Amino acid sequence: MSEKRRRSLQSFQLPRPLRLALLWVTMMFLYIYNDYFSLYLPGDIEEMMAGKIGPLGDATEAVLLGVAILMAIPALMVFASAGLPAVYSKWLNVVFGAAYTCVNIATFFGSPLFYQFTVCLETALSIFIVVSALTWPKDGPEDAR
Repeated sequence: MSEKRRRSLQSFQLPRPLRLALLWVTMMFLYIYNDYFSLYLPGDIEEMMAGKIGPLGDATEAVLLGVAILMAIPALMVFASAGLPAVYSKWLNVVFGAAYTCVNIATFFGSPLFYQFTVCLETALSIFIVVSALTWPKDGPEDAR
């Protein structure tokens, strides 16, 4: 085999802030698609028209505000991951990554198979967010820790 064929592909290492931001973006896409596909379930649109939000019950101002906050956090974490100083980004990713792992697990049980599949991906992503944040490399040489 020639030398060119034996060489492996060059790998690009994403900076940690960009990796975390992209993980949040990916998780948000999964949230959106899972909710969109749920609209095809019989009765979901009728429930929405009746002012119900699934297991949360009536679509009151408080419930809608809570859902808005719940969905705003991942969107804000895209910027926070890449735009804040590393120490703040790290701990926000740990806290919110862990919180969304719990949220994801809570939505798993009793849901349809397609939803559970996507929630498994969301859970894996949120765990990866926490692990990526906790293993954020330190500046300087390895022996300077």
